[in-house]
Amino acid sequence: MSTYKLFLLRHGEGAWNKENRFCSWVDQKLSENGVKEAQDCGKLLKEQGYKFDTVFTSLLSRSVQTAWLVLEAMGLEWVPVVKSWRLNERHYGSLIGLNRAEMALQHGEEKVKLWRRSYDMTPPPIEESHPYFLEIYNDRRYTTCDVALEDLPRAESLKEVLDRLLPYWESTVVPEIKLGKTVLISAHGNSCRALLKHLEGISDEDIAGVTLPTGIPVLLELDHSLRPVKPRELLGDQVKIQAAIKKVEDQGKAKVST
Repeated sequence: MSTYKLFLLRHGEGAWNKENRFCSWVDQKLSENGVKEAQDCGKLLKEQGYKFDTVFTSLLSRSVQTAWLVLEAMGLEWVPVVKSWRLNERHYGSLIGLNRAEMALQHGEEKVKLWRRSYDMTPPPIEESHPYFLEIYNDRRYTTCDVALEDLPRAESLKEVLDRLLPYWESTVVPEIKLGKTVLISAHGNSCRALLKHLEGISDEDIAGVTLPTGIPVLLELDHSLRPVKPRELLGDQVKIQAAIKKVEDQGKAKVST
């Protein structure tokens, strides 16, 4: 029998999701379709009778914007939204801004899959000459972090995402859940996957096969020790969800121009 409910949500589609580029720590707003995904998510959750007490997001606009739109659709605009860099998307280092399909043509689909989905492979770090370096590290939001600017990541594996996420999970999110609050984490594909790995005990190998589409809420029912009592549930039209999962998985495949 479940004691707590936790919802994970990968933000709605962003402009660079649409363009199939590594967005990572570059700040992007939602696309028109992403706005609709977030609104539809909120409507679905409201129809199913769910209510949130606290929402956690990253510092990136697409995560925050998704949370706002979900809460608005649910009539819960007053619910507190707490932001932390520790829920940010995985830092893809020098890969930021590159197109996944073009990289698959150049480096091979398996290499790109390893960069995207493996647990412990870290991509090459972002250098100061990178076109998005200053945009990221001169951004005032990163002066609010609980670590010094120079100690923020320059590239991360999924393992390193989990390493920086877990202290925040334990110190800030878990106490809210144990108070009996229903929590939504509106974050990113990899920060959500990292947390799923921790909660569900997914192996280093099997996490590569876990795909979360944009704008689809994931329900976890947890016992008093915060272990799942049943498989995670992706809420919504299951045919559409499977199509969305396939779309994400196909992003790293080479597309040859004809």
